[in-house]
Amino acid sequence: MTVIYGRSIGRALPRLGALRSVLSCSRFGDDIRYLSITAHRYANSDAKLDLPALDQKWRQRWAALKSTKTSDGAEKKYVLPMFPYPSGYLHLGHLRVYTIADVVARFHSLRGHDVLLPMGWDAFGLPAENAAIERGIDPATWTKSNIAKMKEQLDVMNGSWDWSRELATCDPSFYKHTQKIFLLLREQGLAYQDEAEVNYDPVDKTVLANEQVDSNGCSWRSGAKVEKRKLKQWFLRISQFRDSLLQELEILSKDNNWPERVLTMQKNWLGKSTGATIKFPLMAFEHITHSAIEVFTSRPDTLFGVQYLALASTHPVVAQLAVKDPELQAFLDILPGLPPDSKVGYLLPHIRGVNPLAYHDETPEATKRSIPIYVAPYVLGDYGEGAVMGVPAHDVRDHSFWKTHHKDEPVRFVLAASEDESTTAMPNEPFIDHGVMTAHSGLFKGRSSQEAGEMLVRILEEAELAKPVEKWRLRDWLVSRQRYWGTPIPIIHCGSCGAVPVPEEELPVELPEVDEHWAGKKTGNPLETLEEWVNTSCPQCHGPARRDTDTMDTFVDSSWYFARFIDPHNDEVPFSREKARKMLPVDLYIGGIEHAILHLLYSRFIYKFLMGSTLVGETEGVQEPFKRLITQGMVHGKTYTDPATGKFLKPDEVDLTDPARPRVVRTGEVAGVSYEKMSKSKYNGVDPTDVINLHGADATRAHMLFQAPVSEVLDWDGNKIVGVTRWLGRIWELVQRVSTISSSASVREFFEQEAARLGTMKEKELQQWDKAARVWREVQKTVESVTGSYEKVYALNTVVSDLMILTNVIVEEEKGVPDGVKREAVEGLVRMMAPITPAFAEECWAVLHPGETSIFKSEKGRFPVADGTVDLLQPRKQVCAVQVNGRLKFAAEIAVPPEGLGEEERREWVVGEVLKTEEGRKKFEGVDVGKAKKVVVVKGGKLVNFVM
Repeated sequence: MTVIYGRSIGRALPRLGALRSVLSCSRFGDDIRYLSITAHRYANSDAKLDLPALDQKWRQRWAALKSTKTSDGAEKKYVLPMFPYPSGYLHLGHLRVYTIADVVARFHSLRGHDVLLPMGWDAFGLPAENAAIERGIDPATWTKSNIAKMKEQLDVMNGSWDWSRELATCDPSFYKHTQKIFLLLREQGLAYQDEAEVNYDPVDKTVLANEQVDSNGCSWRSGAKVEKRKLKQWFLRISQFRDSLLQELEILSKDNNWPERVLTMQKNWLGKSTGATIKFPLMAFEHITHSAIEVFTSRPDTLFGVQYLALASTHPVVAQLAVKDPELQAFLDILPGLPPDSKVGYLLPHIRGVNPLAYHDETPEATKRSIPIYVAPYVLGDYGEGAVMGVPAHDVRDHSFWKTHHKDEPVRFVLAASEDESTTAMPNEPFIDHGVMTAHSGLFKGRSSQEAGEMLVRILEEAELAKPVEKWRLRDWLVSRQRYWGTPIPIIHCGSCGAVPVPEEELPVELPEVDEHWAGKKTGNPLETLEEWVNTSCPQCHGPARRDTDTMDTFVDSSWYFARFIDPHNDEVPFSREKARKMLPVDLYIGGIEHAILHLLYSRFIYKFLMGSTLVGETEGVQEPFKRLITQGMVHGKTYTDPATGKFLKPDEVDLTDPARPRVVRTGEVAGVSYEKMSKSKYNGVDPTDVINLHGADATRAHMLFQAPVSEVLDWDGNKIVGVTRWLGRIWELVQRVSTISSSASVREFFEQEAARLGTMKEKELQQWDKAARVWREVQKTVESVTGSYEKVYALNTVVSDLMILTNVIVEEEKGVPDGVKREAVEGLVRMMAPITPAFAEECWAVLHPGETSIFKSEKGRFPVADGTVDLLQPRKQVCAVQVNGRLKFAAEIAVPPEGLGEEERREWVVGEVLKTEEGRKKFEGVDVGKAKKVVVVKGGKLVNFVM
């Protein structure tokens, strides 16, 4: 019994009655002859397929081929993977994202599109500067060396990168234009300076992002306690674009163009909320001049339940009280070292708050009491008003804080899930949903909480104690960095003229060489002490002035690099208006979920600005930089652990004599096996170039795609690549065998002619038709399936499985299929796999078409399209599973039931056909199926069940 390859559906399906006769070749054209395989051909097909050698051969040929300009009328496709940071080492995650990008780009190229697939380097940033300090070398030297190494690694992946567009953000020819964009933003009032509280590392002497401070308030690199400092910083006014940034997420959600998870993360970061600012009058006992504390809340319906107020450390009331309260100042000094979710708090003495509802006669007495005021680290100074109304009964954080400081005092539930005041929360847990107001809400008892909240705001608004407002989590983008390795901010500070832009003709402001700084392994920003560079003259008054010594956040570079790729050699402007309108936005952007918030948000902001700037001019419609976003899953590596200690084992500490039962060398115990994120500490890293050198780039690419859907985590197992290699070997043998067959006339015409004769064919000819029809039907089905999978991208794993199934069908029916059909089927297979295995496909194409230079340059090599023959090729027979009392008894091949039969007629017809078969006669010998209580036929006759 033969087996059809069924990897894509997870099981092997039995197939009956392999038919081996051959159709008469004369009906397919005079130029077609039977396949004659010589001993020489057999010798060639049995030779080992050397995939690494093919990689090298075709990379050299691709490099020598002159680029062919696509027709001006061709559809544009801009495919872009997120460019890498040049660490000097490509890992399997890089291999995955760049394989996906290249495969999709090659697919669109084979379909005749004008494809742009560039590559560049996100080359500025703190890691390179820290590496330079550690090694005592210039970060430019370190970075350029890493770029050279990684470019070599990228080249062995068989990618089709357009290296003529290569860029690096640390190149002055690039950051010259970053500086121009900064000045353009400033000209429009979107770049400004202001004081801001920042995380400052006193050892490295630089500002740190929140993500670079650990839970203990220490620097991620130096380990020093981070200080909070007020510094004058440059900001970009992203908040001016917040409405379009939020609204146009709805457009990106259409047709699943952006993953829902990413859209949600963007919405949450923008953080639009509607609510009200509410004034809580103060009882200050002459210790403070403020008359009230303003609080923003999105839940005014919980106002009756306020039991305390909490202020941020930066709140003006706190700052004023700290002047005369040394204990408060001491508390403020320790706050930077506390985690954001700390429950500690400082109770402000001599000051109490008053609930604004206390002035209403019908307010319950509990709400009229004055309330304590705390300083708490969980209150953020840059959100809302830097103040929180604490409602322990209806907020998780407030509940936790209250129970820490008022363990024995009850919380006050002012709304419940239903009118009988039964909450859906566990005892001592807050009820955080909307519901019905309780008796603690006075006159509002029994009303829905949302209705009550609106009424409360209107009442307090009349008394000038509240007003409806809209708040956003999004803050303006702080772009200043007190580091050397970044784009210099092109501003000159003059005592008379203030902040003055560097004249455009003097751009770029280049980073000066500071070799002594690196040789001495010094920390801090050398630009601050480089007097020759810092001291200059004012462009306006020509008096003495100083350059700005801050550099830009590297997110500024990555917020627009994709636009530079369309016009990378333009010295005058970042990109031309004409090319922007022709080539932007990016059609397909591919990268990791870790960039789902900041990079994408900043890119969207800068793109919207650029498209409406003088660079491009006023444009209509939606301005989004990436039409479609693909986020690929991580690649995990196999880890081995010692069951006794739980420690990760090094390769030489594991005995893999029996791979199914790896053992700890030291103890002989069976090691624990799991897949984890690749890291040096887990000894599970894999160098992709080692894999490629061993198995070839094409087998590695196909295996990488085959093992998991694009969006899911891939558990890397290099041992399984051998399965892909065997598959490629089978195709290579097929190509060798059909290479002696001349290219044929239209396969469609052949099947149309033969279909017209079906009614007069004898049984042998019908069997021959069945075999030819099965092969071409599988080709057509595969064309449609893999085209859809290439377009979806997330289903690239099914492309490989579908092509494997097609390979098996061609091999199974090879001896019974006309030469022309067979050759066209194999050619179609090669063209469909070319995006995934480009070098292998090139070699196959060279065998099939010796005069062609490249499958990617050939009109004949275009990606196949369905030819409309599927309706002609419907199978005459099908497998019918025969059950007795619900249990499978056997399977038989029967004719496909005629169309138009009623339910009873179809049942009788199927039973009759089953009993005609040899299997039916044998299995039902001595059994009177006519006495069955019931006969059930389903799936169009593919299953029949006899209930005896």
